[in-house]
Amino acid sequence: MHEEALRSQLARMLVWGDAHATFENAVDGLAPDNRGVVPPGAVHSAWQLLEHLRLTQRDILEFCRNPAYREPHWPDDYWPDAAAPPDDGAWAESIASFLSDRDALMRLAEDPAVDLFATIPHGTGQTYLRELLLVADHNAYHIGALILLRRLLGAWPPS
Repeated sequence: MHEEALRSQLARMLVWGDAHATFENAVDGLAPDNRGVVPPGAVHSAWQLLEHLRLTQRDILEFCRNPAYREPHWPDDYWPDAAAPPDDGAWAESIASFLSDRDALMRLAEDPAVDLFATIPHGTGQTYLRELLLVADHNAYHIGALILLRRLLGAWPPS
């Protein structure tokens, strides 16, 4: 009973908007000409934040499920070089990929065959629970940064 509640809460925290805006809110309706802008006071563009969210979440998912996992090089493999997406399709593909990987992480959290407290066999002591909490925390942090960036651009809230 308690384990089922924990699994449900872990999956829910990957998508919830109870205390803050969701990923979907943060990316919805951002005009293409704003996606590659780094406004004064910001370090990254919306594209760079979106891709960082996608790349990091994918890395954590792959770490959890791939016994042949190889850690990407930090920071080069976690941030895109370009401030702007190459085209509108890349923006949409990045969002779709993020959502697909998030769904996979939610399924992992809810899977009773996965011992949340077990160490990941190819890791260095990390548990599945730790990785799910890490991805939820990381996503919340950078979704907040994306919303702040949109505020700096005058593009928040979405119209």
